[in-house]
Amino acid sequence: MSDGLARRQAELVAALVAGGTDPAGFDAARLAATRAALLRKRAGLVAAAWPLLAVDAGADWQARFDARFAGVAPYGPEREGWDLARELAAAGRLGAGARRELAAREAALHYDGRTAPRPRNRLSRWWYRSRPERSGSRSGPSDG
Repeated sequence: MSDGLARRQAELVAALVAGGTDPAGFDAARLAATRAALLRKRAGLVAAAWPLLAVDAGADWQARFDARFAGVAPYGPEREGWDLARELAAAGRLGAGARRELAAREAALHYDGRTAPRPRNRLSRWWYRSRPERSGSRSGPSDG
């Protein structure tokens, strides 16, 4: 791949998901539509990872997600949901179900806001890994 093509592709990706400027030669309306579709997809992934957070937001879910993550490069639905839940909790805008969901994650996992969450202790690691939706996606330390 030529350096010019790689550069243009990087510019396009940055414009679509990371708040970069629209590259020359692309229709602005189509870029905006694609940007919105990608945000909806991300919001859906975060809602799947944090269902009570999404339910708590109700019809405002997409607007809340967009307000927080438009122009922010994706870094994973679990971490994005965690950050959003913490921010809403700090602002006093987190419902009871989402507060319980956040508290359960905080009890079981350590998340520093920069790296992937990891289990706090051996029992937490077992509980977290035994959940069906987590099987096969272990990113924490080993049990050894």
